[in-house]
Amino acid sequence: MDNPLVQLDPGLFVWTIITFLILLGLLSKFAWKPLLHALEKRENEIAQSLEDAEKARKELDRLTSEGNEIIAKARSEAQAIVGEGKKAADQLKESTLLKAKETAAANLDDAKEQIKMEKEKAITEIKGEVVGLSLSIAEKLVKKNLNEEDNKSLINESLKNIKGYEA
Repeated sequence: MDNPLVQLDPGLFVWTIITFLILLGLLSKFAWKPLLHALEKRENEIAQSLEDAEKARKELDRLTSEGNEIIAKARSEAQAIVGEGKKAADQLKESTLLKAKETAAANLDDAKEQIKMEKEKAITEIKGEVVGLSLSIAEKLVKKNLNEEDNKSLINESLKNIKGYEA
């Protein structure tokens, strides 16, 4: 074992330890502290980012639930509006039908009244013609014009002979 690298030399051993400690001091002062500080800063940033992400997720969840509530409320309001619209349309339809029925009934009553008046007018005209015909027939039969009382009795007698006539 003549190899100087494998032999223990107390002087070299002490200087190696001293060099190691000096290097360790320098590294801790100039490298590890800034490195540890950068790592700590990075760790804090990551933790803050995670907190912010959690807050954002909670806010998103809250906004989503609020949005769903608003949508549900809007749907229910829309259904209520549609229901009210249908109800109003049904009421309008019923009102229009009722007015139409009332108008039709009024028109029917007017038509019945007009028919009644026309019927009475026609009956009056027919009576007039019957009287005229009766007079001309009576005049031709008698060949003379009778007095007014005789005319009336002949007319009434002729009218009684006509079927369906009531004085």
